[in-house]
Amino acid sequence: MDEFIEKVKPIIEKVKNEGDKALIELTEKFDGVRIDRIAVTEDEIEEAYERVDDGLVDALELAKENIERFHYITMPDRDIRIDFGDMIMGKRYVPVERAGLYIPGGRASYPSTVLMSAVPANLAGVDEIVACTPPDSEGKVNPLTLVAMDICGIDEIYRVGGAQAIAAMAYGTETITRVEKIAGPGNIYVTAAKLIVSKDVSIDMPAGPSEVMILADESADAETVALECLAQLEHDPMARAFVATTSGKLAREVEGKVREVFPEGILKIKVFEKIGDAVEFANSIAPEHLVILTENHWQVFEKVRHAGSVFLGRYSPVAAGDYASGTNHILPTGGFARMYSGVSAETFMKSMTYQEISREGLEKLSTIISKIAKAEGLEWHAKSVEERLK
Repeated sequence: MDEFIEKVKPIIEKVKNEGDKALIELTEKFDGVRIDRIAVTEDEIEEAYERVDDGLVDALELAKENIERFHYITMPDRDIRIDFGDMIMGKRYVPVERAGLYIPGGRASYPSTVLMSAVPANLAGVDEIVACTPPDSEGKVNPLTLVAMDICGIDEIYRVGGAQAIAAMAYGTETITRVEKIAGPGNIYVTAAKLIVSKDVSIDMPAGPSEVMILADESADAETVALECLAQLEHDPMARAFVATTSGKLAREVEGKVREVFPEGILKIKVFEKIGDAVEFANSIAPEHLVILTENHWQVFEKVRHAGSVFLGRYSPVAAGDYASGTNHILPTGGFARMYSGVSAETFMKSMTYQEISREGLEKLSTIISKIAKAEGLEWHAKSVEERLK
C-alpha cells in the first residue's frame, strides 16, 4: 500500500492547490475525456431514465426496500438514556451534516453501490449527500448509476472519479464543498487516497479490490465454490479468491473450473485436515466476504472472528448480499476486517455522551474524583468539584 500512497500524494496536493482545474486535467489524464462541467444536471438525470429499462428501475426500488429494512432494524437507538436516581446519563447518536459517497465506475456500472451507501446515509439523517463517480469516454455518467442516485435522493452528483474525487470531497474545490464523511469502495488508488485524507476527514474504511474466502468440506459442491470464486474475480484483475477446504478432490476440481475462465486470476486454495484449521486460516486472512459451505455451518460460524460479511449454506451466495438481501456490500478488504466493520447507518453517525448529576450524586463521587485528580497532579480538577458543593 505504501507504494500506492506515494503515487497518490501528488494527486491529492494538486487538487488541494488547484481545485476544479485539477479535477478537469486529472479526469482527462486518467479517464481520457475532457469534461466541460463537473456537476451533473437535472436534464442529464431525466435523460438517464429514458435509457434505463423500467423493469430494472423496479428491481432497484425493490432492492432499496430490502436494504432500508435491514439497516433500519439494525440502527442504534438515537438516544440511550439511563436514570440511576442521582445521575442521568446517556448516549445520543447524531448524523454528520454532509457526506460524500464514492461510486466506482470503469469496468462496470455499480448502481448497487449507490444503494448500499446512500440508503444508510439517508436513514442516519445526513443533511446533504453528494456523490462522485467517473465519467465515461463521452464525459457522461452511466445512466443506470444516475437513476440509482436519483432514486436514493442524492443531493449533488459529480462526474469525477479516482483519487482526485476523494481529494475534492475531503478538501473542497470551487464546485464541490468539502464533506465530513467519505464512504464507498474503489480501486487501490482510491483506497490509498482515502487513507491519506483520513487525517482530515472521516472515512468509512479502507475498501479496495474485492475478495472472497470460501470454507468448504466434503459436502460442498465444486461448481458452487468455483462460481463464488469467479463472481469475485470478474470485478478486477486485483480481486482475490481463497478456498480453504478439507477435500483435496474439491480443491482440484475448483482449481480447474476457475482457471478455465480466469487463468491469471488471483486464486489461492489450501487443503486442511480439519475444518477448525481452515477457520483459523480464514480468520488470519480476515476476508471481505466469507462463504461457509459445510455441514453444521452455524457451528463453524461460531468460530469466525474476522470477516466483513458471512454467507452460510448453499442458498446464500455473495451476490445476494451484493444486490438484494439487505446487508451491505461496502466492506473492509485487505485484512482490515480485523478492525473495521461494513457500512451501516452508524457509519454516518457520531455519538455524544451526556450526564446530569444531582447534588447528592456529586457528593457521592467527590471523594473519588478528588483523590484520583490529586494523584494525577490536577488540583484544579479537584477544586472544580469542591467549589460546586460549597
